Amino acid sequence: MSTSEEISALLVAKFGTDPEALRPDVPLHRLRLDSLALEELRLLIEDRLDVDLEDVALTSRDTLGRLIEVVHVKATA
Repeated sequence: MSTSEEISALLVAKFGTDPEALRPDVPLHRLRLDSLALEELRLLIEDRLDVDLEDVALTSRDTLGRLIEVVHVKATA
């Protein structure tokens, strides 16, 4: 599974996100991810993809595409 597919699967399974809403240009707040949900998502991604995102600063204004890009870079580093 690609990084994008993994993150999309987490959003659908854990946060009830509509799969149709998952587009790279969508801000995370539009997916109903506030700061608490973003922290939970960060921990889930770290666990599932075995990456360290501690130094990654993402806000709900960032897009899904930006989140995927950051995780992909960390996962391949």
